[in-house]
Amino acid sequence: MKRYKKWIIGLVVLLLGGAGVIWYLFNLKYDDTATVKADYTVNAMDFIKEFKQDMAAANKKYSEKIVTVNGTVSAIEMADTTANIKMTDTTNGAYIIFAFQQQHLAEAKAMKEGEQVSIKGSCSNGAFSDILETEYITFKRCAVNK
Repeated sequence: MKRYKKWIIGLVVLLLGGAGVIWYLFNLKYDDTATVKADYTVNAMDFIKEFKQDMAAANKKYSEKIVTVNGTVSAIEMADTTANIKMTDTTNGAYIIFAFQQQHLAEAKAMKEGEQVSIKGSCSNGAFSDILETEYITFKRCAVNK
């Protein structure tokens, strides 16, 4: 009976510890991207080209880094609480997609297709879409670079 008590207490402690870690991760706050210094500043088309040439090396270099990307808006996808801005390489269909932070949605909504912009965000990674048959690079926590 004592052995079961120890197992139950151990299990409860593990569950509480796991719940604490999950709570911490879900409530983790990031600095506003607009105020963070960029690790890299790149041209959108050169950035896409770098990922097309060696996806693994580019992911290693840029993943979870703050990157400022200068380029032309090719598409704007709006929803109630989010905005995604795209920059597309028209020669091969590869694109960069920027998800804007809640506090910067107004800036994203003010953009126009064809406009030259500078966007700063945390580079998630690049990948190849089998469905779209093209490369794409995703960014999170984005803001207009001023």
